[in-house]
Amino acid sequence: MDTLTPRKIVEELNRFIIGQDKAKKAVAIALRNRWRRQRLSPDLRDEVLPKNILMIGPTGVGKTEIARRLSRLANAPFFKVEASKFTEVGYVGRDVESMIRDLTEISINMVRTEHLDRIRDKAKHLAEERLLDLLLPQPRYTKVEVDEQEREKNRETRERLREQLRSGKLDSRYVDIEVKEKTMPFGVVSNVGLEDLEINLKSMLGNLLPERSKRRKVKIPEAFVLLEQEESGKLIDMDKITQEAVERAEQSGIVFIDEIDKIASKGGGYGPDVSREGVQRDLLPIVEGSTVTTKYGPVRTEHILFIASGAFHMAKPSDLVPELQGRFPIRVELDALGREDFARILTEPHNALVKQYTALLETEEVEINFLGDSIDEIAEIAAVVNDKTENIGARRLHTILEKLLEDVSFDAPEMRGVKLDIDRNYVRQKLGDIVKDEDLSRYIL
Repeated sequence: MDTLTPRKIVEELNRFIIGQDKAKKAVAIALRNRWRRQRLSPDLRDEVLPKNILMIGPTGVGKTEIARRLSRLANAPFFKVEASKFTEVGYVGRDVESMIRDLTEISINMVRTEHLDRIRDKAKHLAEERLLDLLLPQPRYTKVEVDEQEREKNRETRERLREQLRSGKLDSRYVDIEVKEKTMPFGVVSNVGLEDLEINLKSMLGNLLPERSKRRKVKIPEAFVLLEQEESGKLIDMDKITQEAVERAEQSGIVFIDEIDKIASKGGGYGPDVSREGVQRDLLPIVEGSTVTTKYGPVRTEHILFIASGAFHMAKPSDLVPELQGRFPIRVELDALGREDFARILTEPHNALVKQYTALLETEEVEINFLGDSIDEIAEIAAVVNDKTENIGARRLHTILEKLLEDVSFDAPEMRGVKLDIDRNYVRQKLGDIVKDEDLSRYIL
């Protein structure tokens, strides 16, 4: 984070997202302010709250991608939820606090993975030693003095087995291993409807459940995985992981609330408006700062960064309740995408669609080359279709490329060694009739 200045953050975002400079600048400042806050004195640090962001713009222009890439840059827990999934507490729907529980779960998984990565080599070594013990049980020497030649012979045999194990020569062999698993006190639930309940209870109770040993006969690769998991479980400290994960969720977590315009009340005061305003009132304490109870302990939300987004076609940001508006002081409007943007999106980003499809077909030894005029034609078609039908932004490019390369993707295994140049004529041949027929275009593209 020391080197991630706002300018550097924007440069990184530019590798994956075309345009939307105002939004990139806003999130870059928000992320850098987190770094600045950590360097304040403890008494002042708690007073500095994140400046939540409201992104306004049509679908498919990069709102979610900006937030997701930002979280990856900061190595921060990130959770996306659609506001329309929430309803007022007491009605059918999701409790708004569930998004903090989900964020915490993501943070737990992140931190656990990091800890597992640190001890992976040691866990693999221990699993390998246990597997060798199963393949070649260690002799028990009863004499005080044992022939050194016999010891050396056993060591050499063990090392030969180790080499065979690592090279995969023993993969077809079976071994008997003892696997430990958590059990419910009342036994295994056989009823299909209750299986999910048992899984959830096991997840919640965790270390409180008794363990049961069970012998299994498995092939060596599977045995190695099971033994490595068991050794990893012994080496990691779940209490430490939980403490670190909760702190990371509280201090650097990012919650992306999409479709917030869908819960904006237009002021009727009855019917759906009541429910929409109820959802906003439920969201308010979470965004303002409260404590949410999770299975990992209480999680405070004061310093979680909330990024909300919506198209606001049928509503305005001012339709949100005033208190919620005030909790999103930074507002950025994202631009609709046009033909030139689509042409850049197809080729410039690090994960550009053209690069993805080219790489996918290379796995079948089929080489496709998109010529410049083909890119312009695809971009033009995307813009036209978005204009004639529903404007779904850059997502239209996925649909168009899938249809364009449908035959090549299907025949690729029989086209090994073929080189195919895709030009404007090829694009028009595959998509021209669909674009001309508006009804067909609406159905296919």
